[in-house]
Amino acid sequence: MSFIVTGTGMKKNEICELLGIDYPVFQGGMAWIADANLAAAVSNAGGLGIIAAMNSNGEQLKEQIRKAKELTDKPFGVNLMLMSPYIEEAVDAVCEEGVKVVTTGAGNPSKYMEKLLNAGVKVISVVASVALAVMAERMGVVAVIAEGCESGGHVGDTTTMALVPQVVDAVTVPVLAAGGIADARGMAAAFMLGAKGIQMGTRFLTAKECGVHANYKEKVLKAKDRDTIVTGKSLGHPVRALKNRMTREFAKMESTPGTTPDELEKMGAGSLRLAAVEGDVKNGSCMCGQIAGLVNTEDSCEEIIHGICEGAVELLGRDYSFGGC
Repeated sequence: MSFIVTGTGMKKNEICELLGIDYPVFQGGMAWIADANLAAAVSNAGGLGIIAAMNSNGEQLKEQIRKAKELTDKPFGVNLMLMSPYIEEAVDAVCEEGVKVVTTGAGNPSKYMEKLLNAGVKVISVVASVALAVMAERMGVVAVIAEGCESGGHVGDTTTMALVPQVVDAVTVPVLAAGGIADARGMAAAFMLGAKGIQMGTRFLTAKECGVHANYKEKVLKAKDRDTIVTGKSLGHPVRALKNRMTREFAKMESTPGTTPDELEKMGAGSLRLAAVEGDVKNGSCMCGQIAGLVNTEDSCEEIIHGICEGAVELLGRDYSFGGC
C-alpha cells in the first residue's frame, strides 16, 4: 500500500499516487553509481529507483533501461544530466524505451520538455532555488525536488531547512526534499516542512545492492559529521565530496592566485569514476552529503526504505500511516 495521510478524508500521498509507487522515497541519480541494479532494487522495495544517464550515449542508456525492466516490474526513472554532450540521445532513449519518469538536473530542461511530455514522460526537476522551482512548474513538471546544499555532488547555496518550505509556498506541484536526509527523523522533518516525499543519495551509497567500489562505500561508512568539503565554487558548479588528498589539493589550487579554470577542470575530470569504479579514494572524488556521519550500516534497499518510513510514521503520529502501521 502507498504511504497515506489519514485524518480528514484518507488522502493518499500525492507522490505515490502520481507515480504508482508504495513509498514516497526517491533514490538519487548518482553518476557512475545509480545503475540498473540499484534502481531496480529501490523500485522493488517500493520506492522510485533512478538510473543516472550521466554522459551515457543513447545505446548505453537503453542497455541500462532494458536491464532494469528485466529486474523489476515496478516504476523506475532516469536522471537526465542536461549538461551531457549526449543529452539529445538520452532524451530520445527515454522516449523510445517508454520510461515514465525522469528527473532533471545540471541545466534547464525547457528545450526537451515538449518531446518528453508528448511521449507521456512525467518530468520532475531538481531545483536549488525558488526561482528555478517556479520556472520548472511553468514548463510543465509534475513535481520538483528541492535539494539543499547539504547534499553530495553538485550543490546550491541554500540549506534544505530553508529551501523546502519556501519552494512549497511558491509552487502548486508536489515538492520532495533532498539533502541531509538519511533516517526517519529527516523524513519526518521534510514532511513538517511541507514536502510530500524525499530523495536520498548518500544513504543508498551503502545499500547492499549498490555497486559502488567497496573502498568508496567503506569511506562513507567511516565518515564523520565534518568530513565533507565543497570545491569548485570558482568554476560556477560547486561539488560536495568527502575530504581526501584530491579535494584538499583542489581546494588549495582553487585558492591560489593565478590558477586557471582550465587547470581546475583538468584536475577534476574523471575523478568521480576514479573513486566510484576504480576504488581510488585518495585521488578520486567521493561525492557524498553532509549526512554521511549518520550513515554507518550497510543495509538492503528494502531495509532502508521500510525502516525510514516506519520510523517516520511513529514520529509523525497517527495522522500518517502506510501498510500495516
